[in-house]
This record gives sequence, structure tokens and C-alpha cells, in this order.
Amino acid sequence: MNSLKRTLPLLVLAMLSACAATQSPAPVRAPVAASDAANASPAADDARYPKIALTPELLFGVLASEIAAQRGAIGSAAVTELTLAKQTRDPRLAERAAQFALVAGNLASAEDALNLWLTIDPDSVRAREQLGAVALRTGKLQESQRLIGELLAKEPEMAVPVFVQLARSAAESADKTGFYAMVDSLAASYPDLPEARFALLAAAAEVDRQDVIDRQFDRLAVLAPKWDLPVAWQAERLRKAQPEAAIAFLKKELARRPDASLELKMAYPRLLVAQKHFPEARQAFEALLAKAPRQPELLYATGLLSFQLGDLPAARRDLETALAEHYPDTDFLEYSLGQIAEAQDDLKTAANWYRQIGEGNQYTPAQVRLAFIEARGGEAESAIARLSRLGSTPEEKVQLTLAQAEIARGAKRDDLAYALLTRALHTQPKQPDLLYERALVADMRKDTAGAERDLRQVLKLEPDNQEALNALGYILTVRTTRYQEAFGLIERALKIEPDNAMIIDSMGWVLFKLGHGEESIKYLQRAYALLPDQEVAAHYGEVLWSLGRQGEARALWEKARQATQEHPELDETMHRLMVP
Repeated sequence: MNSLKRTLPLLVLAMLSACAATQSPAPVRAPVAASDAANASPAADDARYPKIALTPELLFGVLASEIAAQRGAIGSAAVTELTLAKQTRDPRLAERAAQFALVAGNLASAEDALNLWLTIDPDSVRAREQLGAVALRTGKLQESQRLIGELLAKEPEMAVPVFVQLARSAAESADKTGFYAMVDSLAASYPDLPEARFALLAAAAEVDRQDVIDRQFDRLAVLAPKWDLPVAWQAERLRKAQPEAAIAFLKKELARRPDASLELKMAYPRLLVAQKHFPEARQAFEALLAKAPRQPELLYATGLLSFQLGDLPAARRDLETALAEHYPDTDFLEYSLGQIAEAQDDLKTAANWYRQIGEGNQYTPAQVRLAFIEARGGEAESAIARLSRLGSTPEEKVQLTLAQAEIARGAKRDDLAYALLTRALHTQPKQPDLLYERALVADMRKDTAGAERDLRQVLKLEPDNQEALNALGYILTVRTTRYQEAFGLIERALKIEPDNAMIIDSMGWVLFKLGHGEESIKYLQRAYALLPDQEVAAHYGEVLWSLGRQGEARALWEKARQATQEHPELDETMHRLMVP
């Protein structure tokens, strides 16, 4: 609709936008002196402008107010201009005073200036427009309705922008019921104007009149089926409080708006993505892609959703096509394609994608992935050296050190991992992530005292860090006999994150160590349902075995062993229990 392209600087100014408060209005010409009348332009001879002598006092006042405004003293500039306007009865000075007052946020002063302007020049559309906006802003709804009615009677073409502005003002009104009544009355004279329907439904939304909202959207679907703004507005409004309702609403509106813009059509699957309805979102994007097969935004969306859903060939195809169709964020596409190639175990292709990424947001993540690929190829030292050259902020350096430590641990170099973390902690001695990671490495090195020391330091910095609580509790469970202390730590962690499978496993294991086998089973069974890995299986099976349920334990262990190629925890448990 062309109403969106119309600029209403004065009406917008009256709504006191944040950016306007930092700017001064553009200067206006000073009043024309009577002695200059012979040489003045036709505009200066307009009967609305008084013929006054340009005295030094008047000239000084105008210049002083303009300079004050430029220096930020807009409030005092408004007072000066209003005083001059009252003395000269010049509508230009009244207009200038109103502009200054609005920018300064002084609505009372703005109202005085606008009333003066309208008194001097009763035919001024701008004065009536701005005064109506100020009345609306200050809650004088009856006066605002009168002024808007007069404005529309004089300037019928103003109906479109006025109703759009009313729609945008609905949420700001303090008197929601009164505002709705005002808009309902004004809109009654414009039954076929889409913008009037929009203003009415926006006002109705503020008083929970769903029946009115529904009727207006039914009408808009007929009057303006290609106008996106009201539909996008309602979808966004619903998204904030009722995301599922937003999805249903947009689906309904798009079904009866086949010629809606692509942007509005894309909003529907985006809402589905936000609610994690990934299969439905992918289907919706693919339906759009069928009609616009080379559209890069759609290719990008379908590619990422296919990646999310594990359809790697489709993800690779669509993202490569999006790249060929010049999707603007090429680095992100290349990074995603590298991840897909890694997931397909095509490390050479993955490395090629990562190497194409230049300086920018994806450069460091790409270099990290290249380092992990190098490490998988047996070049751990080279991988660690690659990461040593990166990082410009303390936060980045922490993440890079953690990646280096992970690479070192993967290469069975716990000593190197410990050294890297210790070196980083010399620079940031109270960094919780580094302390936590060093504690885990210390535990791997059988340095229980060092692990406990670091974890207690983490908990001193972050008392409710559930990962540190669980890690310390688990280490005390498996490395010491301080089971009651361990139980207390794990219990605290579980209260913070009750659905964390690792914490649930820790609780089951410490209960077993405390001699509560039957109670332990409940936790371990739940943990295994959430996280069926070999460590949880080892714990769960051992408790079953101890309770005389050897058949169940054997079946569980066999299933867990088939799920992974390496299973050291399971092997150790079965060997210790002498399971044949």
C-alpha cells in the first residue's frame, strides 16, 4: 500500500521518537520586514504573514534561539520562539516554537505553540495535524478526535496516513477503551479504507475485542489482499505471547492471500522454526522453493533445516546452490558446508570449505574446525599451534584454550592439556571455564586434590554452577569415600537442573555407594532413558547386578556395547565383576 511510503515528519515528531530528541529542527527564515516588501517573494507577501519591522531585538531573539537549539538548549529555544510568536503573531515562529518544544519533550509548551499557530492561521493543515497528535499523546481523546475530524474534512487525502498512525499509536494510549471508541467513531466514515480497518483492529486488540479483530481481517482480505502490514503486525503481536496462535493465524491469512509478498510467506515457516516444528517448517519452505527454485533465501533456509533434520545430501545440495545464487553471507554458508562434510566424514572437502573463509565472524570458528581436522589426522601439535595464533579478546582466548585442551586430551596428552590450561590461568586466574576444565583434566591424571581445589574455586566464584557441583560430587563419589558430602553437592545440582541426565546418573551412583540400591535404580533407569551411553549403562548394570538381576544387567550391557565401537567403562565394570 502506498501509505507506507508517505512521510509524516511532523506527526512522527509529535510521537517523540528517540532519535529526534538528539537533533534540532532545520532553521526557518526570519520574518520579512515591511521595508523589504517590495523585493520580497510572493510567499513573503502571503496575507498570513504579518508585516513587521525586523528590529534588532527580534533578529537577536531568532538568532539566539537557533544557536541555543544547535547547542542542545532546545527547551529554552522553544520558550524564546513562543515569546516572539506571541509578540509578532507570525505563524512561522509559532511553528518553530512547536517544533522545538516537541523535540524537547515539553508537550504543554508544544500545545501552547500549536494553539497559537492555529489561531493565527486557522487553515493550517500542519498545525491541526500536530495539535491532534499532541492531544492524543496527552490523553485528550475528545479534543484529538475533533481535530482529526476537522483535518480529514479539510484534507480527505490525509485519511490514509492518519489511520496508519492511529494504528501505530494504539498500544501507547493510556485510556485503551476511550482510544478504541475514538477510532471506531472515526473509522465508521471510511468503511472501505483498508487503513481505517487496520486502525480499528489495532485499537480493538488493546481492549481484547477478538470479534472486531476477526471481522476487520475478514474485510481486509477482500479490500487489500496484497497489503502485508496488518497481517505482519498481528503475527508479531501474537508471536510474543501466543506463538502457536501466531502460526495458526498466519497460516489462515496466507491461505486467502495467494498474492502476498514472499517476505510475508516466509514468516510462516520462520515461526515454525522458532517453535522447533522443523519438519513442518522444511515442508513450508520447500513449497515456496518450488515456486521460486533459485531464490537464495529459500535455498539457505531449506538447506539449514535439512542439516538440522539430518538429511545431509539435501542440505549440501541446497546450500551449495544458495552459494551459487549469491546468498550474501558466503562465509556462513561455507562454514555450514564444512560442517556437513565433516558429518559425512569427508574431511578433505570440509577442510577446503574452511580454508575459503576469510577474515570475519566465521574465520576463527573455521580455524578451530581445521585444527580438529588436523588433530584427527594425528597432527595435534600443529593443530594446537594453529589456535595459538588466534584470538583478540579475553573471551576468544578462553574458548581457544579450551579447544586446545580438548585436542590435547583427544591425543592422550593430558599433561599437555593441563599445561595449556595452567598457562591460560596465569593470565585469567579466576576464569570459571578454565578452572572447571583443568579440574576435569586433573581428575584424569588421578590428581583428586587438584581437581577438588579447582572445582571449589569455581563454586566460590559461581555458587550455583550445577556442572561444578555435579563434577565435584561425582569425583568425591568415585575417588573417595566422602559419600555423604558428595550426595549434598549432587542434590544441590539436581535442584538447579532436575532433567540433566548426567546429574541424575551421579545421584543414582552416589545413592548406590550409600547403600540405597533400590532407590538408586530409579535414578539410573531415568538417566539411561535420557542418555543411553556406556558410562550410564555401566552404573545401571552394576546396580542391577548387585541386586541379583544379572540377566537384566547382561542384556543392558550387551545393548550398550553394540551401540559403540569403544566402551572402556563397560569393559572395566564387567571385568571387575568377573562377568564372563
